Amino acid sequence: MTKGVKGHRITVEPSERHVRVVHGDRVLAESDAALVLHETGCPDRYYIPAEDVRLDLLTPSDTHTHCPFKGDASYWSLPDTPDVAWAYPDPKPEVAEIKGHFCFYDAEIS
Repeated sequence: MTKGVKGHRITVEPSERHVRVVHGDRVLAESDAALVLHETGCPDRYYIPAEDVRLDLLTPSDTHTHCPFKGDASYWSLPDTPDVAWAYPDPKPEVAEIKGHFCFYDAEIS
């Protein structure tokens, strides 16, 4: 889906690639069902379904941010890395597809 607001554009589509998130020697997420979000002025981000994320390794953080285009994000941390992942529990309708998905700063794409 593509949405635009005053020159700002977001596209969310299924990724055709394998996405793997590794931190140190731990695999935090691995999926063949990720979504790729393209946003004006931002790098592409892969949103991974919660069932493909090692939630047992992550702890909810007190960090919350607001994006005028996606909504309010909540963050998760590792013991040695704060705010390594985020998600939009109630995203704006224009990007509703990312609900139930997690995004990480570093993902390996294959």
